[in-house]
Amino acid sequence: MIIAGVDEVGRGCLAGPVVAAAVILKKSISSLNDSKKLSKRKRELLYKNIVENSLSVSIGIKWNDYIDKHNIKIASDHAMIDAIKALSIKPDKVLVDGFSLDIDIENEGIIKGDQKFEQIMAASIIAKVTRDEIMRSFHYIYPEYDFLSNSGYGTKKHLNALEEYSHTPIHRLTFKPLSNKIKK
Repeated sequence: MIIAGVDEVGRGCLAGPVVAAAVILKKSISSLNDSKKLSKRKRELLYKNIVENSLSVSIGIKWNDYIDKHNIKIASDHAMIDAIKALSIKPDKVLVDGFSLDIDIENEGIIKGDQKFEQIMAASIIAKVTRDEIMRSFHYIYPEYDFLSNSGYGTKKHLNALEEYSHTPIHRLTFKPLSNKIKK
């Protein structure tokens, strides 16, 4: 049976996309864990190992305008579905971090799945490293928001930059504190 794991990152950010990854591992990989529990260096080493030891790895991305139009739950689900559909091999079953998805492939939602199943841990790492790279590139365009350090989350420096400079084209306008400041 071919099993894929899928996870997303960036749900709670004020800026940037939500990024999902789907992974079908070829073999077990040691040291896998939830991406949030790993150092940046460890995630980057594991990223390479996952790519080299997987049958298929894919990404789904939904940008801030999509999130603002549909809401973060729908955008996250759609990013995960896009990642699953982009796999080069159709899995027999998908293990989903969180809740099951409305897709024509058998799937099981597993709360804290990124701490329980290596396929989901691998997807968590791929999604996190990918999103961090995206936000790193935006840091060089908008350095005052410190995306290099905060990846779009609402840190004090990020919130201060919003107060001083307003929002950028990659900010989620429907997310607080932005939604409180923007006239509709």
